[in-house]
Amino acid sequence: MASAACGFVVAPNMASNATTLKSSMVFFSYKNNRSSRLVVRAADEAETPAAAAATTAAPTEAPKVAKPPPVGPPRGTKVRILRKESYWYKGVGSVVAVDQDPKTRYPVVVRFNKVNYANISTNNYALDEVEVVA
Repeated sequence: MASAACGFVVAPNMASNATTLKSSMVFFSYKNNRSSRLVVRAADEAETPAAAAATTAAPTEAPKVAKPPPVGPPRGTKVRILRKESYWYKGVGSVVAVDQDPKTRYPVVVRFNKVNYANISTNNYALDEVEVVA
C-alpha cells in the first residue's frame, strides 16, 4: 500500500489590516510514524519576543482556595461505637482513617483490639455513630 503525503497550510479568511498584522503557521508531518507532531504558531507583530517570553515564563498564580476543615475525629483518637447492631456496640476503638468525601456514607474506619466472629477487627462507621472518648 502506497502512503500518500498530506499537508496543508491554513490561510486567514479575512483581509488583514495594516495596524494588526498576525502571522500564522500550521505544520503537519507527512511521514506516517508514531512520533508525528502538530505545530501551530500564531503571534502578533506588535508584541516583542522578549515580552512574549516574560509572559510565558511567569504564569499568573491562581488564588488559593482555603481548604475546608477536616471532617470527623482525627486519626488515632479513641471513639465509642453507638451503632446498636454492631458487634462492638458501646466498645472503644481507635480511628484509623476518615474519608473527607461528603458523599461517603460510612467515612470513619475504626480498629478494635477484639475481633468479631468473622475474625475481623476493623469496621466503617458514620459520623453520628461514633463518639469521641476523652
